[in-house]
Order: sequence, then structure tokens, then C-alpha cells
Amino acid sequence: MHARVTQFQVDSRDIDLDIAQGVFERLVVPEMRKQMGYEGSYLLRTQDGKGLLVALWESEDAAVSSEHNGFYAEQLGKLLPLLGRNPSERQSYDVTFADHPVPVA
Repeated sequence: MHARVTQFQVDSRDIDLDIAQGVFERLVVPEMRKQMGYEGSYLLRTQDGKGLLVALWESEDAAVSSEHNGFYAEQLGKLLPLLGRNPSERQSYDVTFADHPVPVA
């Protein structure tokens, strides 16, 4: 598994963070799910608008392909009105351990 991590900042004085997240969930996530090799994602944020998007891919090739085919730029375009600027940093990581506990009923 491979992770693409994008760091961003939303101006929480001007943008409601819940609305911004809703836009991401409605417009971007369904498109991510259509991409070959997409394994899921996590959105982490603070109350002051800092955040990380961790997108999981089955391989580094799948993650790179999402950038080269224009998918990443297209999805970023949907979010730029909320972000106010391009995300500041993108990094790639090999996922060497993951623990996803299952809730006990």
C-alpha cells in the first residue's frame, strides 16, 4: 500500500470547515473511488483550518498515475475556492503498518 499525503490550510474565519469537508465528500471522494488502485483516504483537520489528506493507493504506480492522468489537478480545482491557494506540500510514503480496529457490537 502507498500513501499520498497533502497538507493544506483553510481560512476558518471565512470558510466553515464542515461545509468545506462536505464539498470534499460530495465532489471529490466519489471520483477518487473510480480511480484504479484507490484504497481509501483519511482527512485530518484542526479547528483553525490546518489539515492533512492521506490518500491510500494499492501501489506507488497507482498513486503516480492519478497525478499523471490529470485526476489530481482536476480534483484540486474543485477545492481551490475553499483552500484559497494550492496545498502547500505533497509527499509520498510506503505504508508499512496499518491498524484499522473493527468496532465491537
